Amino acid sequence: MTVVESEVDAVSLVESEVRELVRRRGLDPVAQPSVVRRLVDDVIADYEDRALSGPLPALGERVAVGRHVYDSVAGFGPLQQYLDDPEVEEIWLNSPNRVFVARAGRSELTTTILTAQQVADLVERMLKASGRRVDVSSPFVDAMLPDGSRLHAVIPDVTREHWAVNIRKFVLGVSSLEELVRLGSLAAQAARFLEAAVVAGLNVIVAGGTQAGKTTLLNALAGAIPGRERIVSCEEVFELQLPAPDWVAMQTRQPSLEGTGEIRLRRLVKEALRMRPDRLVVGEVRQEEALDLLIALNSGLPGLCTVHANSAREAVTKLCTLPLLAGGNVSASFVTPTVASSVDLVVHVRKEGSGRRRVTEIAALSGRCESDVVEVAQVFRCDGGSLVRAGGFPPHVDRFAGCGYDLGQLLAAG
Repeated sequence: MTVVESEVDAVSLVESEVRELVRRRGLDPVAQPSVVRRLVDDVIADYEDRALSGPLPALGERVAVGRHVYDSVAGFGPLQQYLDDPEVEEIWLNSPNRVFVARAGRSELTTTILTAQQVADLVERMLKASGRRVDVSSPFVDAMLPDGSRLHAVIPDVTREHWAVNIRKFVLGVSSLEELVRLGSLAAQAARFLEAAVVAGLNVIVAGGTQAGKTTLLNALAGAIPGRERIVSCEEVFELQLPAPDWVAMQTRQPSLEGTGEIRLRRLVKEALRMRPDRLVVGEVRQEEALDLLIALNSGLPGLCTVHANSAREAVTKLCTLPLLAGGNVSASFVTPTVASSVDLVVHVRKEGSGRRRVTEIAALSGRCESDVVEVAQVFRCDGGSLVRAGGFPPHVDRFAGCGYDLGQLLAAG
């Protein structure tokens, strides 16, 4: 037996002992991490004492062994090192031997190699805390990990051969517009304008592509909502982290094994209106829930949401299209003017080739439309890599004044 094989056997023995003690003592590794960590240290110390006077294989470097055993028992095994790495933004598996991570917006293939059973066991462990499942009847799953990261998994035969797993680490190092300014993602003047628009109760849509930073920007905008207001948020999976003292967060729910009990985002938006909200925040609008959101905004309830789109104009076009999915009785002649009168601002954010994320456009809707085309004017635009003042003005100037803001001063050139 080689030295390496001996060390692997020793680690396996320690891990087995720890698992057995966890089982006997009825410990919950997720809820009692400090207890499990002390248990790992105790087992390793005991093993080393026994190895000095017996035929047990050598254990190797103690700190590395302890980290490996703890990650296997209380964490997510070989993937835990990437979850703990603050530079890693996302982890995804195309197959057991193709594990990728993203750092600063750029992907890289890791040296981690798993087995198909390890992947299945890890996903099952990740889903344990959420109560969600993935199986033949429900081959897709979205769930939140205990640390706030978002898990998405797809299994065969929807995928060709292997499980496809994505873990998006939602590390909200940014909780305000000022922090986005410091990071270079947003111009200072635009940040002041957006803060004033949120305080004044304008309806703001955040648009952008996948991984562009829409949710982070939405969280920063929601952070500008006055503390006296009651916020109700609706999401597919909990991601927002607001400092608001009066905030109710809701997420969707999968159907049960019997196919019952499903709660879709559209239902949440409807229920939110019964909860006395001062502000409605919807994580992302993808389908027919856009109709209910528009109806809520049109009733005078200020709101924020995100939508996938390549520009502010395309976001408006998409909002004019998605409500039509709600049914044949919904027509464009109703939706288009409703969008024009309900949506006030669209903020577009983009991820550049370098991995940097920044706001590239802020557009305003005047409330007018002609021939099913909503009038859109740029308030800020991207020029030479910088966000600069354009010629457009937002609607509801009186709301800015009512909250003590001088709109002319906010938008003054220079």
